[in-house]
Amino acid sequence: MPETQAKTSFALRDIPAYQESAGEEYMNDRQRDHFRELLLAWKRELMEEVDRTVSHMKDEAANFPDPADRASQEEEFSLELRTRDRERKLIKKIDSTLELLESEDYGYCDACGVEIGVRRLEARPTATLCVDCKTIDEIKEKQTTV
Repeated sequence: MPETQAKTSFALRDIPAYQESAGEEYMNDRQRDHFRELLLAWKRELMEEVDRTVSHMKDEAANFPDPADRASQEEEFSLELRTRDRERKLIKKIDSTLELLESEDYGYCDACGVEIGVRRLEARPTATLCVDCKTIDEIKEKQTTV
């Protein structure tokens, strides 16, 4: 997944970070438009990556007589498919985030209702928890997995 994040963040560098104005209302039309553009660009990049994978697998698919070559190719395809599966889940998350934008619920913490903040949303556009609630969530997760 780090490889995917690196590719995605390169694509999103074309969209400049949102610059808040003094006294600007939180999640106004300009902010919502900015995050919609950001999310759609991210989704577009992920979809293009899916298309590249399908093309690559069609082009590279071969029935190698050597079992080692065949195993290497199967392992490569398996890794690509796992990455695409993670990206598919991310696309679903982006779609649900776009729905939040449309319903004007975007940018507010699911747990406590406070503003998540523009800077946090720039870093993670699909964030649904504020920093405090996410920290508590991670602490709880550590306690249950230890």
